[in-house]
Amino acid sequence: MAVPKRKTSPSRRNMRRSHHALVAVLPQECSNCGELKLPHHVCPACGFYDGREVLAQAD
Repeated sequence: MAVPKRKTSPSRRNMRRSHHALVAVLPQECSNCGELKLPHHVCPACGFYDGREVLAQAD
C-alpha cells in the first residue's frame, strides 16, 4: 500500500486546493422581459425559457 514519505506542508496543501473556490453565479437579463434571472433557469417574471413560454403566468 502506498504511504506518503513526508507530511504534506500547509503551503503545498493550500496550493492544491487553490482551484476549489466557489464562483458566484451572475444573473443574466431575460431576453423576453428584461428582468434578471439565473442562467439556464425559467424566468420567474414572465415564465419564458429559451424564447418560448414554459410556465403560464397568472396575470
